Amino acid sequence: MSEPKPPTPTPGDTYKGWLFKWTNYIKGYQRRWFVLSNGLLSYYRTQAEMGHTCRGTINLATANIAVEDSCNFVISNGGAQTYHLKASSEVERQRWITALELAKAKAVRMQAESDDSGDECPAVPPTSGQGGSCRNSEVQSTLRTLSSKVEDLNTCNDLIVKHGSALQRSLSELEGLRVGGDMGEKMRQVTERATLFRITSNAMINACRDFLSLAQSHSKRWQKALQVERDQRIRLEETLEQLAKQHNHLERAFRGATVLPPSFSNPALGNKGGGSGKGDASDEDDDNEFFDAMEDPAEFITVPADPKYHRRSGSNVSGISSETGMDDQSVNFDELSLASNPESPQPLELEPVRQRRTRIPDKPNYYLNLWSIMKNCIGKELSKIPMPVNFNEPISMLQRLSEDLEYYELLDKAAKCQSSLEQMCYVAAFTVSSYSTTVHRTGKPFNPLLGETFELDRLNECGYRSLCEQVSHHPPAAAHHAMSEKGWTLRQEITLASKFRGKYLSIMPLGSIQCLFDKSNNHYSWKKVTTTVHNIIVGKLWIDQSGEIDVVNHKTGDRCHLKFAPYSYFSRDVPRKVTGVVTDKDGKAHYVLSGTWDEKMEFSRIMQSSKGENGTEGKQRTVYQTLKAKEIWRKNPLPEGAENMYFFSSLALTLNEPEEGVAPTDSRRRPDQRLMEDGRWDEANAEKQRIEEKQRSVRREREREAVKAASSPEEGAHPDNYQALWFEKFDDPDSGETLHIYKGGYWEAKDQGSWDMCPDIF
Repeated sequence: MSEPKPPTPTPGDTYKGWLFKWTNYIKGYQRRWFVLSNGLLSYYRTQAEMGHTCRGTINLATANIAVEDSCNFVISNGGAQTYHLKASSEVERQRWITALELAKAKAVRMQAESDDSGDECPAVPPTSGQGGSCRNSEVQSTLRTLSSKVEDLNTCNDLIVKHGSALQRSLSELEGLRVGGDMGEKMRQVTERATLFRITSNAMINACRDFLSLAQSHSKRWQKALQVERDQRIRLEETLEQLAKQHNHLERAFRGATVLPPSFSNPALGNKGGGSGKGDASDEDDDNEFFDAMEDPAEFITVPADPKYHRRSGSNVSGISSETGMDDQSVNFDELSLASNPESPQPLELEPVRQRRTRIPDKPNYYLNLWSIMKNCIGKELSKIPMPVNFNEPISMLQRLSEDLEYYELLDKAAKCQSSLEQMCYVAAFTVSSYSTTVHRTGKPFNPLLGETFELDRLNECGYRSLCEQVSHHPPAAAHHAMSEKGWTLRQEITLASKFRGKYLSIMPLGSIQCLFDKSNNHYSWKKVTTTVHNIIVGKLWIDQSGEIDVVNHKTGDRCHLKFAPYSYFSRDVPRKVTGVVTDKDGKAHYVLSGTWDEKMEFSRIMQSSKGENGTEGKQRTVYQTLKAKEIWRKNPLPEGAENMYFFSSLALTLNEPEEGVAPTDSRRRPDQRLMEDGRWDEANAEKQRIEEKQRSVRREREREAVKAASSPEEGAHPDNYQALWFEKFDDPDSGETLHIYKGGYWEAKDQGSWDMCPDIF
């Protein structure tokens, strides 16, 4: 590491260099890049971060600077911020202390001056080009004078360094001399050099005084001139905004009088909200909004489309393509079409819908020493750690997987779409919606036993049936199949890879999720992102989702790239942000999606795209001109008292509700899970150990049978090649994935009440 130069007064008083900053007792001192500028001390992890990410800043005007020892010093502003810093040497520490003290004195002085409102220069803006020209020439003249003073300061600084070094050498020679005839000559040389050093120092001091006086005389004038420019800009922006509103109002009045047919004069139908009842005022406000649906500095940004596109989509009778008209119309009037559709599901009078439960017993408050369990588990895979039920929630992983269907309506709407690109938007929104139930769910689901199943029969209520089965134990893998009367099929096989890292837990879902639509034969596939549970040992648990998803339509080549932004303390974006772009097989973008995975998603049609400016990392961003964003999905509110019921959603509360006729391997029949839900955790822990030991015994028996089969002439199966009961392996030719798909027979067995083929796992 090269040693930085001593602080030299410059117009910006900027000083930069490497220091070691104390972080915590685990990492100790870490090397950071510090920048001292304008009375502020900021630091970064690397020099490259200076352009975009500041890790911390402290104002020296109110800070206290204290020296601890030869290399260490502390900067504090009264308790809110404290930096424990260490330099590489004592000389380096002294350079930083000198620069910090000078910067602090200047910051205190400037703060005192800013409190006194200066009336030396009238703040009247020039009203003619001649006034602006005069002010510009005055600024240029002042800058030239300041530059001359800076050159004088640099010259004086060089002389001080030169004469100071000569004086230091003479003093060193003087100390080495003995008393003799040379003493007089050496004393004369020292005196001369000391005189030169004094003269140069006085010149330096006088130059600094002139520079400071000149800068102070112009400081308040420049501040007032800058404020005048800011006020002018604000007034100009307000004027432009008023003109834009007047222009929009006149344009809407003209369209309403000459273009719109009489059937659209009804405010209930003319409103873009599909019947919000806000009238023309809300329409005008909507048209004047600016939408940054996709503000990703590394990839692309969006801006409102040209007004001509709004006119076309609003009237729905102009020359835009039929596909665009159909898309906008289907979105705006989707609720009306569903309400009037005779094929939409209606409650049957002769067969009332079953009333599901809305509460479960409140979660008990049991104390448990977390560290006593976790300290021996660092680096291990989560599925191989024996966990008490205190860390669980009273549902299994199979039931948690079935929760993906909470927003099945998105797939119902997707099945009705005529456009594959619009259908892709609904599928992508469904992908994001599956994470909305995890935001407060810090409990761990029960690991399913091998052969365990879970059915979710909502055929009468919602039009779909779902079945899950644990098809592998090491690694744990679950297969899921859901089929709807509305013409879609969802199938997935998920294998969880998880690691405990001490401070956080990472869960990496492996495997593929596929959705098939009967009418269009569109075949979609995607994968899941990484889930991270933070503050495992100390602090409040919180969950984050991060990574990227590519939703691919294997029939048409359409693709949606979704990006889940990881949470960052220093980010200006909203937390849990998700952005996405829908493109066709040629890579042309048609829709953008934006929102958060815990609240809502919106999508906008792209009318035009162009290459914009470079982002912070040097990548060229794409600018999309879009129509007004439409909400495609919003999270359902949690039931009352959810914080006492493991933050379960309304669907999750019903998953473990006892039902008649389910398979003996169904998760609802698992005794340890049932005991935990009832609040009997000690009994649940004992039952959990019994079930897990029974599973291990079954596996050992299967291994012995496999050894016998291998030694006999007949062919036997390896113990790891467990044959699932309701699913079978399938090589998908479209996606190239190998996964377990439903082979049939379960619902027929349920209708007949015949479960003889099911193993005894509980």
